[in-house]
Amino acid sequence: MIKENQRMLNLLNGLTDVLVLFPAMALAYFIRFYLFQGELGHIALPYYLQAVALTAPLCWFLFGLSGLYDSFRSKNFLSEFHLILRCNTIIFGLTLAFFYIFKEFHLSRWTLLYFFLISTCGVALKRWVLRRILRTIRERGYNQKHVLLLGQGEQARAYYNALQNDRTLGFCISGYLAPKDTLPGLTYYGSYDALAHVLKRLEPDEVVIALEAAEYELLPGVIAACEKDGTKVSLIPFYNQYLPAHPQIDEIGGVSMVNLRRIPLDNIVNAFCKRFVDIVGSLCLIVLTSPIMLLAAIGVKLSSPGPILFKQERVGLNKKYFNMYKFRSMRVNAAQNTGWSTNSDPRKTRFGAFIRKFSIDELPQFFNVLKGDMSLVGPRPELPYFVEQFKESIPLYMVKHQVRPGITGWAQVNGFRGDTSIKGRVEHDIYYIENWTLLFDIKILFMTLTCGFVNSEKLK
Repeated sequence: MIKENQRMLNLLNGLTDVLVLFPAMALAYFIRFYLFQGELGHIALPYYLQAVALTAPLCWFLFGLSGLYDSFRSKNFLSEFHLILRCNTIIFGLTLAFFYIFKEFHLSRWTLLYFFLISTCGVALKRWVLRRILRTIRERGYNQKHVLLLGQGEQARAYYNALQNDRTLGFCISGYLAPKDTLPGLTYYGSYDALAHVLKRLEPDEVVIALEAAEYELLPGVIAACEKDGTKVSLIPFYNQYLPAHPQIDEIGGVSMVNLRRIPLDNIVNAFCKRFVDIVGSLCLIVLTSPIMLLAAIGVKLSSPGPILFKQERVGLNKKYFNMYKFRSMRVNAAQNTGWSTNSDPRKTRFGAFIRKFSIDELPQFFNVLKGDMSLVGPRPELPYFVEQFKESIPLYMVKHQVRPGITGWAQVNGFRGDTSIKGRVEHDIYYIENWTLLFDIKILFMTLTCGFVNSEKLK
């Protein structure tokens, strides 16, 4: 049943994606020739709509080729939007190239640009609404994907708990096979020997294999039984806790290798784009915030004896040290390179408490970004003193040094600032590193403006 539902959903998605294009072009035409008072020529709106009709099959083809008609129930919306933007960018470029080559076709380039922006937002909005509807339906117990679970160890329990914690995903575990009945709340169908019989009896949509290391000798037989029955198989490896969000598979002489720490910013194009945004963004922000920085500098100078800027050694990209700049918010003290800053730190001045409350003390770090020591978005850099402590006690802590540290980050906009949980901060940093995209950076910057700009520190 789930396969039929997926086909119907794919058809609905494809038809509505195409239908969104027509009102998008009509709106683009209205904006260009009526709102902005463009010169109306001999080309009327129906001609533009005909161009959309000719472009629609290409749109549908590219969307399908990019996987936009696959199941997205276990993927986030940001990844879906990224694919939509990439496909529409290709379509926009091909359209411009076509009209440049065949000059006898005259269409307004501005209208095409407005159409590209509106259609991208329109398709994304339509898909977001559809996601919300489907999540609601699944939460009520409909459109469920029935799963047979194999295993009873740590990974099997983690998978079961994940589905229990988010019922909107629409996965329902019909039962499980294992040497013993140890998972309360799930129907037990016996040991792995009963797999072929249970597959015929239950006809699950998917089999999820979560065998322990000692059971991996059974894996070939389990996979063979599933493939013989024609049932889709997913595998949770026993080393799952060591895998990144998007593992890279390399092949040498027919031998597949999982690269545990190849991250998106290892790609030279991704790294260039991020650095370009950092340079342009930091220059603009330095200009925009210069009046605030001038007032802050005067306030720091008048509040207590000492320098205006506080330079502190931090650990950055590739574990290299650099001096991070801040407006000084504390009295000059001997513990400034080892003391942990807290919300009620007695070392803070009254003016220092104010600029820390509204993150004004962080503004000089735009110059760190311009220099290349930092990025606008990334894991917050730490003092060498604490790095030496945390790398021994916090798993994966040193992975954060594979990217440039940032002024703001995924951990910070989720509340992990100051003297909060280091473990929680690292988990969010790792998620950011493994799932980086430019759109993710933009999302974090917007979240910083709306919820991460004012911190929880109290004014004194």
